[in-house]
Amino acid sequence: MAAPMTNDQSCFFALALGVSFLKCLLINAYHSTDFEVHRNWLALTHSLPVSQWYYEATSEWTLDYPPLFAWFEYGLSHIAQFFDKEMLVVQNLNYASPATILFQRLSVIVSDVVFFYAVKECCKCLREDKGKDLLGKPCFILTVLLLWNFGLLIVDHIHFQYNGFLFGVLLLSIARHFQNRHFEGALLFSVLLNLKHIYLYIAPAYGIYLLRCFCFTQSNADGSLQWRSFSVVRLVTLGTIVLSTFAVSFGPFIALGQLPQVLSRLFPFKRGLCHAYWAPNIWALYNIADKAFSILGVKFKLLDINKLSKASMTGGLVQEFQHSVLPSVSPVATLVCTLLSILPALFRIWHRPNGARGFLRCLVICALGSFMFGWHVHEKAILMAILPLSLLAVESREDARIFVILSITGHYSLFPLLFTTQELPIKIFLMLLFTIFSLTSLKTLFRKGGALLNPLEAMYLLGLIPLELICELVYPLTVWQKTFPFLPLMLTSVYCALGVTHAFIRLYISLLTCSDTTKKIKKQ
Repeated sequence: MAAPMTNDQSCFFALALGVSFLKCLLINAYHSTDFEVHRNWLALTHSLPVSQWYYEATSEWTLDYPPLFAWFEYGLSHIAQFFDKEMLVVQNLNYASPATILFQRLSVIVSDVVFFYAVKECCKCLREDKGKDLLGKPCFILTVLLLWNFGLLIVDHIHFQYNGFLFGVLLLSIARHFQNRHFEGALLFSVLLNLKHIYLYIAPAYGIYLLRCFCFTQSNADGSLQWRSFSVVRLVTLGTIVLSTFAVSFGPFIALGQLPQVLSRLFPFKRGLCHAYWAPNIWALYNIADKAFSILGVKFKLLDINKLSKASMTGGLVQEFQHSVLPSVSPVATLVCTLLSILPALFRIWHRPNGARGFLRCLVICALGSFMFGWHVHEKAILMAILPLSLLAVESREDARIFVILSITGHYSLFPLLFTTQELPIKIFLMLLFTIFSLTSLKTLFRKGGALLNPLEAMYLLGLIPLELICELVYPLTVWQKTFPFLPLMLTSVYCALGVTHAFIRLYISLLTCSDTTKKIKKQ
């Protein structure tokens, strides 16, 4: 006879069922071109031999994910044929029958089961205070922050992607390291890299942590490294796990002599520094500074307008361009900046690891550092920092403060993804729902320390309200709408970049000033 469910388990399943029901209500909502991207990948993996997967170019949305994700699409395609076989025809571009929409939406919803399981495992890793009521329990708060994450809801279940499934693998890998099941954690992360290569950004955190805290089995009393404790067996085993995963994934394409072609699809550096809509990072601030300098230079006759390069970056194009005044940025320059931004965190985790929580903090910094300084960063990549930071936010007051700032600004920066009128009330309602819960629950959890945010931070976040009113209601009525159609996007990106930059700085300060033991949640 099965044991009865506890209150915590009942709450978890209620939250999971509730958010799944909400996702079902969004099945007929707007979907972006990513919907056609994944339909095309279903078609080409189902209809063509493996040797043509990374060469097929009938659609402009060519396969540019690693091989394991291609096999994931291949598996889905065998279920898709029972809904509508026409979606699996490569030549049926922009095909979106009701059955196709239903299948693709359901495939995202069902694959989120991996995310649900990962969240449940992460909750087991928290330092729980069993004396608190439900709304004051870190486990309950974390469950809501992850399962009902605003960014995942709109990016996966309106815009359309499979981030929930992928983040499920990531969170499960993190949980395994908290549980000292390091081989499993390494295997899961290797699988994740072969599902979506954007997670290479956080690979340094994994590499340094496993080498320092797993391959070296002991530390000195002061926390420094004990060199004689190095385990060759553990290193070889980890290497075997990683190499085997990559061999299974890339092996067939290496055998076909197609590795260069696959890599050229995975790393298309000619797409330009910024995406069509600038991600709210340092390059958004760099771009706007270049634009401001060029305007001032022309106004004060310091620059010749005919000699300035065209600022195509303000026209919403995805391509290479030259800055007008400031030095243009190359992919190598962004790589150097990214490495410099994460090196202090890697140095810290090597010398003072602070266990799995130190690893998690380093992982978040790597994710955010790559978001801040990476090449052609998508605005959706901010979720790679927000979701893991949720685990730290329920255990530390300072991390809760950083999470509030980063989640609000990062989530608001996703608003331009949903630009249709009918989705406007949905995104505003879901954003308000998540934001209010985050603020009230974390404030309750750490209520003895006073306000989470200082007045300046609170004023900055409140500034998002007039920004939204200007972008959605005021600007469309002005004469500038036709002349400068991308100005609202630029304002959103630049304003949010300030908040993301502030959160990044605060996160680094907390890393470099925190003690070697994570602070426990104070008893109320």
